[in-house]
Amino acid sequence: MVKFRLRYAMTLRMRACIHAIRDYFPAKVVTNEDMSKFVETSDEWIRDRTGIRERRMSEVHETPAFMGTAAAKKLFEDRKIDPMSIDLILCATITADYHFPASACLIQSALGCNRAFAYDINAACSGYLYGLETARAFIESGLAKRVLLVAAEKMSSILDYQDRATCIIFGDGGSATLIEAAQDEESYIIDGAYRSDGSGREFLFMPSGGSLNPPSEETVKRREHFVKQEGKSVFKRAVQEMAAICEEVLKRNNLSAEDLDLFVPHQANLRIIESCADRLGLPLEKVAINIDRYANTTSATIPTALVDAQRAGKLRKGQLVLLASFGAGFTWGATLLRI
Repeated sequence: MVKFRLRYAMTLRMRACIHAIRDYFPAKVVTNEDMSKFVETSDEWIRDRTGIRERRMSEVHETPAFMGTAAAKKLFEDRKIDPMSIDLILCATITADYHFPASACLIQSALGCNRAFAYDINAACSGYLYGLETARAFIESGLAKRVLLVAAEKMSSILDYQDRATCIIFGDGGSATLIEAAQDEESYIIDGAYRSDGSGREFLFMPSGGSLNPPSEETVKRREHFVKQEGKSVFKRAVQEMAAICEEVLKRNNLSAEDLDLFVPHQANLRIIESCADRLGLPLEKVAINIDRYANTTSATIPTALVDAQRAGKLRKGQLVLLASFGAGFTWGATLLRI
């Protein structure tokens, strides 16, 4: 009997399960009316084009590492998690506290996760999904049992408030997700597909600040240390690619959109969300939307939307959930999971 049990245990496959998610938003709320006081815009103009009513803006000390640490501390406290049990910390961000060291290392130190190794993931708005897939690979390979995935952005630090088409889109916020190894096949990351296309880099990027164009008096004068976006090109690709990769993942798992309990898209623009849902044949009742309150927090939109859905009673154990994103790079992907 002992031999049989050992042999059976060895054949069980470890799954990557999302154990808990917590969010963090700065207290400062900036409404569209507030925006109209320092940039040529209006509440009607912003809401009509994006669906955004307000966003959060960080204070100086509220960096991605600070927000990620705050969210993780709530998670650890609520779930009684020992910081020393964390094997790996990933931080998805494009607004890291420093070029180096990684914000993930700052989080590791602040939390006292002294056994964990840590590094950042830069995949823009797709950072959370890339992070989930990285965590899944570590867990399913047996290299890690507990992974902390932080997704946090201080977008206000790289916005040009003279560019009314771009600065009104983004907000600040963060999250912390605990992914664990488990043998519970009713709750785990099922599948995912991910893509990149570097030819789209100039449609959404920051021209200077890296080694190609280091900071200089000239780059500052040309306002090249801010987000630059060609909105129409990004919009078209986002709708097309998000819908297509969602269909790919569903088809590969012999599912249709009708089988989904909840669709959680990246919160970039309400029109993009609605167009993608329409292509998939999903009613908006099955779509998580919080862009109206938080705007586009880049890598943090999907995890914070998941937290919102849970609070609203739309996310319950056993449900089939599809996540999808599209961001600078270009990067995009879709992740299918059972909550």
